[in-house]
Amino acid sequence: MPSRTTSWLAAIAVLLLSGCGDDDGPSGDSGGGGKAQSVTVYSSLPLQGAQRPQTTDMVKGIELALEQVGGKAGDVTVDYMSLDDSTAQAGSWTPEAVSANARKAAQDDSTAVYIGEFNSGGSAVSIPILNEAGVPQISPANTAVGLTTDEPGAEPGEPDKYYPTGERTYARIVPKDTIQGAALATLMKQDGCAKVQLLNDKEVYGAGLSRNIESSAEQQGLEIVSNEAIDKNAANYRSLAGKAKSAGADCMVFSGITANNAVQLYKDFAAALPDAKLYGPDGVAETGFSDPKEGGIPADVAARVKVTVATLSPDEYPEEGQRFFADFEQKYGEKNPNPYAIYGYEAMRLALDAIERSQTGKKPDIVKALFESKDRESVLGTYSIDENGDTSLTDYGVYTIEGGELEFDQTIKAATG
Repeated sequence: MPSRTTSWLAAIAVLLLSGCGDDDGPSGDSGGGGKAQSVTVYSSLPLQGAQRPQTTDMVKGIELALEQVGGKAGDVTVDYMSLDDSTAQAGSWTPEAVSANARKAAQDDSTAVYIGEFNSGGSAVSIPILNEAGVPQISPANTAVGLTTDEPGAEPGEPDKYYPTGERTYARIVPKDTIQGAALATLMKQDGCAKVQLLNDKEVYGAGLSRNIESSAEQQGLEIVSNEAIDKNAANYRSLAGKAKSAGADCMVFSGITANNAVQLYKDFAAALPDAKLYGPDGVAETGFSDPKEGGIPADVAARVKVTVATLSPDEYPEEGQRFFADFEQKYGEKNPNPYAIYGYEAMRLALDAIERSQTGKKPDIVKALFESKDRESVLGTYSIDENGDTSLTDYGVYTIEGGELEFDQTIKAATG
């Protein structure tokens, strides 16, 4: 999912990598080459701003996973520390907060795994820092293509610039945006769209996903009126909406995150294009966008919106996934948690599994164990992590909005060819 990075990335990496701790400690071996008795799993998520409801449920999922195994990975005691990569002033993640979190984990000899970031642009900052220190990283939400591959949607230099050691230390458990872009294009084609106004928020996630949407749309015969980068600080988007109306757009899709003024954008496009269908990606699949009580879009706009996210209806998951929702409700009293709660849970479960499996060798190697995750039976279904750090899962869920909440509509099988 989500993002923001510019030319300061290289400068940050050069300044920060030298203070990232030694190579042995973060592997979970207590810094002395032996097996650890106690390790720490960090998470770094934006706990303030529009994404707060989503990430709060993710933290709950992480904590539930650890509680259910008694705080242990095999014989190893696991401590959990939740870090915030956002600020109240920004209302979203910031490069400074992300780099501080990554340095903290990298300099802690007890660090076993780092769960984060929520936003793809945040991971563009943290991956090099953690990679230099040898810290295994699992993202429960990133979808930007360039973090792991140079497939369409990636920027020049990606993904190699994120891995200064030349070795991969980062994995994600959500499908990348080549899949999501195709899913959105497939959905719009299925819904009868002919002329699509595409908008992006200029972040790593939004800009990359917009290119994937555009490519898939063209393959499926959809006309993209234009792919416009928005100013997230604009007072309104009436001018852009007017241009889309003049071009005959009958559908609009935004490639970006809620925090980048998505609510205002959808309100203005809904007003200018009263008959248009409106779409969004997982970057807006949260109550901060869907629920007016949380500052989200009004009900009349929400009735016209569909969003894609790599989570399904509880009854579409295997038995273990359905049990997660029952356990989550029992512990927290929430029957319908934000969609990424289950990904927070699985990120911790995968981390615990990698820590436990790493203990079988002479010297624990959690990174190696993470990338050896094959045919893993999980709450999400059975998946493997490939050599790039990508999951083999491909299904996306389509959600509508009812009463401020995301309601599962269907599973979309993306047309990628």
